[in-house]
Amino acid sequence: MSSSLPVLVGQRPAGENLTPKEIVRELDKYIIGQKQAKKAVAIALRNRIRRMKLSPEMAEEVAPKNIIMIGPTGVGKTEIARRLSRLAHSPFLKVEASKFTEVGYVGRDVESMIRDLVEIAVNLVKQEHRRRVRSRAEQRAEERLLDMLLPTKRVPDASLDAVEQHAATREKLRAKLRDGSLDEREVEVEVTERSFPSFEIFTSSGVEEMGVNLREMMPGMFGGRSKRRKMKIVDALGYIAAEEEDRLLDMDAINREARRRTEEAGIIFIDELDKVAGREAGGRGPDVSREGVQRDILPIVEGTTVTTKYGVVRTDHILFLAAGAFHVSKPSDLVPELQGRFPIRVELDSLTKGDFERILTEPRNALIKQYKALMATEDVELEFNDEAVAEIAAFAESVNDRTENIGARRLHTIMEKLLEEVSFEGPDMAGKKVSVDREYVHRMLADIIEDEDLSRYIL
Repeated sequence: MSSSLPVLVGQRPAGENLTPKEIVRELDKYIIGQKQAKKAVAIALRNRIRRMKLSPEMAEEVAPKNIIMIGPTGVGKTEIARRLSRLAHSPFLKVEASKFTEVGYVGRDVESMIRDLVEIAVNLVKQEHRRRVRSRAEQRAEERLLDMLLPTKRVPDASLDAVEQHAATREKLRAKLRDGSLDEREVEVEVTERSFPSFEIFTSSGVEEMGVNLREMMPGMFGGRSKRRKMKIVDALGYIAAEEEDRLLDMDAINREARRRTEEAGIIFIDELDKVAGREAGGRGPDVSREGVQRDILPIVEGTTVTTKYGVVRTDHILFLAAGAFHVSKPSDLVPELQGRFPIRVELDSLTKGDFERILTEPRNALIKQYKALMATEDVELEFNDEAVAEIAAFAESVNDRTENIGARRLHTIMEKLLEEVSFEGPDMAGKKVSVDREYVHRMLADIIEDEDLSRYIL
């Protein structure tokens, strides 16, 4: 997972009381169909808002209603969870249940879900705090840089005229600094080269994170060394501003807020849950491993405490969204205790030709919009008529039916193959317009679509 700060869907401020209908409308901007799944997650998010308004005693008793989303790959399960977290401005982590079956990693991996989620929360909160102190940090960086350019001379009997002249020169330099006149000039900046080794502990259950901060225990050993380096003023200003931001950050407050946000607003998406949906069969074999994984996940979902390098985190009120195709197994194959912790089940629909047409054109991040924007950077205008869109959708449905059904992901491979020549020749086509119609789509894709072996390997 990316640690960058999520962008709120629709640019709504964090914490706003969105109603379930408003949440669904926001999800509709990015995900086609799947009304039942959207409705379920919207209620789950709204219940979090409701819980915040309860008395502490009652709020402690209200557990999140975890959800299992059932459906084939590529129909929107992951995207629903991801967009929900961005809408809620929540720390979000996606994990794959099937990864927990690896020998030696079961115990470690399950708890590492929480450690990874806290890490995401820390980065998210840190970025928020950075934005708050950025203006002050830039002011302080500007003053430090002016001190480098025009050092203040310590003259005991300096005249008032000399002081005023120095101040006036400093303001002239400030104006030049702000208008970019000094960007290419070089200055020497003291930089700290940090080299802190990473440590892992190998135990019988796998590789564990070391729960101590060696930098705090031995500050002199890993503090890094300082050296002077020449850099352009425009680069120096950014480097010094970042240093000042670090100095202004209250890491204790950030860590406290990150733990609180993890506990109260964290969302973990467990994909491929169907891959571990198995019961014990004769005392040995893969089913034992699957049931063991379920029982390792169970305490995390039920509510436990996990020690992280940022402090102890409770998992009682983290929202867990799980997903799986459940072609071979079914949710009732999960151990009863885990079933009880996922009381909401929603089934997502397979995508039709009409869904593919809407996915290509309607969402804010629609594929056709993306390709138009990409080619516009080369001054190439891409145009798709309705017949072309319908033909692309029909091809996607056909290939999914005849080979592996990978849902909307099929559109990515088809669009890439369709526009391969345009993408390759783009730099030499500046100023031109490319019209994609039904004939163009058929010419580029028909041979591959008709040859099942080719479509299996290429599309």
